Amino acid sequence: MSTLGAFLVLWALTSTCHAVFETRPNLWAEAESLLEPWANLTLTCQARLGTPDFELFKDGVTQELVHLDLPAMEHRFPLGAVTSDTRGLYRCRSGLNSGWTQLSNLLEVTGAESLPPPLLSTEPVSWITPGLKTKLLCHGGFRGVTYLLRQEGNDQFLEVAEAPEDMEATFPVHRPGNYSCSYRTHAAGAPSEPSATVTVEELAAPLPPKLSFQGESAGLLRPGADATLVCVAPLSGVDFQLRQGEEELLVRRSSSNPDRISFHLDMVALGSGGLYTCRYQLHGQQTWSSDSAPVELLLSDETLPAPELSVEPETLHPTPGTLVQLRCQAPRAGLRFALVSEVARKRRVHHVLSPEGTEACFQLRDVSVVDSANYSCVYKDTAPPFAGSAPSSSLELRIDGPPPRPQLQALWSGAMIPGRDAILRCKGQVPEVVPHITFELLQEGKKEPSTQVWATHPSADLVLTYVGPQHAGNYSCRYRSWLPIPFVSELSDPVELQVAGKLFLWFCELGSSSGLCPDCALYHEGPYPEFSPSTLVSVPSVLGL
Repeated sequence: MSTLGAFLVLWALTSTCHAVFETRPNLWAEAESLLEPWANLTLTCQARLGTPDFELFKDGVTQELVHLDLPAMEHRFPLGAVTSDTRGLYRCRSGLNSGWTQLSNLLEVTGAESLPPPLLSTEPVSWITPGLKTKLLCHGGFRGVTYLLRQEGNDQFLEVAEAPEDMEATFPVHRPGNYSCSYRTHAAGAPSEPSATVTVEELAAPLPPKLSFQGESAGLLRPGADATLVCVAPLSGVDFQLRQGEEELLVRRSSSNPDRISFHLDMVALGSGGLYTCRYQLHGQQTWSSDSAPVELLLSDETLPAPELSVEPETLHPTPGTLVQLRCQAPRAGLRFALVSEVARKRRVHHVLSPEGTEACFQLRDVSVVDSANYSCVYKDTAPPFAGSAPSSSLELRIDGPPPRPQLQALWSGAMIPGRDAILRCKGQVPEVVPHITFELLQEGKKEPSTQVWATHPSADLVLTYVGPQHAGNYSCRYRSWLPIPFVSELSDPVELQVAGKLFLWFCELGSSSGLCPDCALYHEGPYPEFSPSTLVSVPSVLGL
């Protein structure tokens, strides 16, 4: 094969699928004897790629940093007999290029008679329907244990699965209900604490997919233009169908991911406007999913007279937080109206209405800077020959100042247990016209966000993973967007994060490659305080050496 031919084959493969390589390591516990799991314990950190670097954390703090002479796929951290000093929540990470991977799964070491609960999840979705092979995946911390599945309302275990060389077991699901799982280390041993309950529903038809036009639920086109509709299913490996009413449309299609497909409408004709939906079916099955929410394509040949657009109150600089009404007046009734906004040459359909009379009233509630745009309106016939109007004269609305401040809510109470994840919900006040929003969580005294999330909804959950003493402090959130108009909100009111603890030596990062500085530590009993360089004391002085 020629170099050009090989390149074209490679391009074709990469253009139709995107391989995502998992780099997060696995962490599990191995007991010298499963009859006494806490008597002599070793934690194994397994990397996805060979590396000489491994790091073990406990309760959010580094316990051991290892640099091997040669790359390895895993490293074993002996704990020995579990004591009060070694009880806690563990994670690890492995080296990747010049940095580190993400943290591994969470592993709880209790040393107590009752074993910590496993984690139960569903694959690929949390519902069953004819033809779909839904599974429950029970993941525990020990290698080589036996897993037990239980359904609510049944005192007996439904299924038992042994995993001699693994840390998880898979159970097929055939009935709806509430499920939990546990495990035992040996036949005579008591089962672990049960996992959190997972609910599996039974559906007559698969859940509907989502259909969009350039990420929106409506679009305005000229006849002869091309349009692409993207249909996304809640699971992969299905057969898709595009529909207009009850008619299936056999159009050109392409796909870059197994859970979605792009339908290409080439040279759209004037009468091809209207509502489109998509659906899917499982391979080899006759039942189709429910239809997606419709996407409306409005086509206008601009042969009808332009409407008139006016604004109430009569100002192009409305006060933030007020109601603005945009009235689109046409020469006759029985028409379909669309309000169009344009920012930085990006046009989108803001709203679509079909009033009884000759006027459509579009309302913008609680306006803010995100509503700043050039607005125009059009109308079209809903019957043949489906002619459309020229756009109205545009009105440029400008609202000054930042968008409303968000609200930040802590989804926990009291002090956080070290090693757990802290989830804070940031609720913004953003209209649907803003397609992409970035939410940021900021810790008081730091310039860079502690975490950030890209979202398509006006709220997002911001997660501080594996909380340790360094996370204690006050947090605020904000939201921002770059399209269609750049803006950034003010900070929310702060929420305090307290991290519980008893007696800790907190080693601080001072830019060393290991992240541990043996000459300084923060010594504190009780909840972790805020720390600054002035609170650092030397280890010898703390220990009285």
